[in-house]
Amino acid sequence: MKKLLLGAAAALALCGVAIAAEPAIDAARIMADIKVLASDAFEGRGPATPAETKTIAYLEKQMQAAGLQPAGDPKKGGGRAWTQDVPLARFRTVGPVKVSVDEKGQVKTWSQGDQVAIRAAQTGQGRLTVKNAPIVFVGYGVKAPERHWDDFKGVDLKGKVALVLVNDPDFETGEGDFGGKAMTYYGRWTYKYEEAARQGAIGFLVIHETAPASYGWNTVKNSNTNEIFDIIRKNPLSAHAPLEAWIQRDATVELMKAAGLDFEALKKEAQTRDFHPVELKGVTLSTDYKIDAQKVVSHNVVGAIPGTKHPNERVFYTAHWDHLGVGQPDAKGDRIYNGALDNASGTAMLLELARAFHAAPRPERTVVFMSVTAEEKGLLGSEYYASAPLYPLATTVGVINMDGVGPNGLAHDFTTSGNAPLTLQDELIAVGKTHDRYYSPDPRPEAGSFFRSDHFSFAKRGVPAISFGGGRDLFEGGKEAGDAKARAYTADKYHQPADEFDPNWDPKGFVADGTLLFELGERLANSRIWPEWKAGSEFKAERDKTKAARK
Repeated sequence: MKKLLLGAAAALALCGVAIAAEPAIDAARIMADIKVLASDAFEGRGPATPAETKTIAYLEKQMQAAGLQPAGDPKKGGGRAWTQDVPLARFRTVGPVKVSVDEKGQVKTWSQGDQVAIRAAQTGQGRLTVKNAPIVFVGYGVKAPERHWDDFKGVDLKGKVALVLVNDPDFETGEGDFGGKAMTYYGRWTYKYEEAARQGAIGFLVIHETAPASYGWNTVKNSNTNEIFDIIRKNPLSAHAPLEAWIQRDATVELMKAAGLDFEALKKEAQTRDFHPVELKGVTLSTDYKIDAQKVVSHNVVGAIPGTKHPNERVFYTAHWDHLGVGQPDAKGDRIYNGALDNASGTAMLLELARAFHAAPRPERTVVFMSVTAEEKGLLGSEYYASAPLYPLATTVGVINMDGVGPNGLAHDFTTSGNAPLTLQDELIAVGKTHDRYYSPDPRPEAGSFFRSDHFSFAKRGVPAISFGGGRDLFEGGKEAGDAKARAYTADKYHQPADEFDPNWDPKGFVADGTLLFELGERLANSRIWPEWKAGSEFKAERDKTKAARK
């Protein structure tokens, strides 16, 4: 390990990137943790599976060895556990998923995972049966009164299935009321499903197109035909329509053609606020399948280094430990979704930062290291923590999240998920400048990354939170090489069994990025800095409500 660390440090120095002499970020330990967590023995780290038990045990052991103190749920008789219980509802399909469409009397059978990817119904029933439901195209499915936008125009969707475009109405043109290319929350598929429930639709089919979705069909298929989790709700129908699914663009084109409609023309019309819903006359959808619904308990893993002067003020590092588990086989027959980059890499960095803080002088504020569950199921582990926090959100200084720490070697730059109007991001940029690294805005704001990582669960409650990302302006190959690697990962590995540990990864980037992450946390933990949302941020008002708690 030491030999690899010294080699990485020497390379950084030669490239003009300064690193702290102590504590050192050990790339060998990071690589070793990724190799273990992403191995087939951990079966893709699915929540509420035997793989979770193995994963939690490994994380607890590593946190204890790193010198952390358990900081999870309070224990009877005093002290704390290493974990926070996260109660969830788990839904899985049982047996075949039957799907068909009737196009003016001509019945066509669809296959789960081919034309459609239907999620196991999250409304509590043991069987979902939809018979000949009319289909209505509702544009982008957005109802935003503050932007004077309503795609529904009062249409009655009860008993009907809605077809909806992914992303925002101005994605195609880059201009409009929704931030241009940068996705708003209205563009996220999660919003589309939430709005479906509010509109009373029996189902929503999100139309998949690679560019506006920001990923290919394989990612959609693998993510939505697996087990589905949710927080436990008193009234599931208030949050979910019975049928939630994605549909291939080509299948959508055929449906519209059968109804005498043109997909591209309707999509263009949907980019205007004058759009009105259009029923696909003579076209209906049917589906039938069984659902197994159970209550389960998953776990966040939480360790901490108590502060010396302000122990009740806490700096958080977060990374999700879960991935997709065992699912549909790829072309090679591989069914284990190892999740090496997503997110064994972030979890390994979390553990290494814990070791680095333990080796450093004790911080003035408490530093918490939390590995959360069920991110891949909808940010559920972080959502549960933020809704039932172990420690007050008002005195949580900030959250530094790591989701996919890239192994692409040294980069001149770094980034975050979404360009957050936040002084915490400014602090990160300032740390980067001390290492001659510059900040690159999110290279794909249209992908809505800000809403897709665990920091969002904290941000929407006002807590300053960012999700760190490695750079693309690589020392070897520049931006062209970095962009090419990012595209290849998204196309060939993201949410696919091919996301596996690679012993040929360049470890030097881990050291450089880990150094930035450590120094940012150290700066917060040994100061009176309270990061804030900037004027105009939608999260500022919520944070300001608790201003008196921060002195």
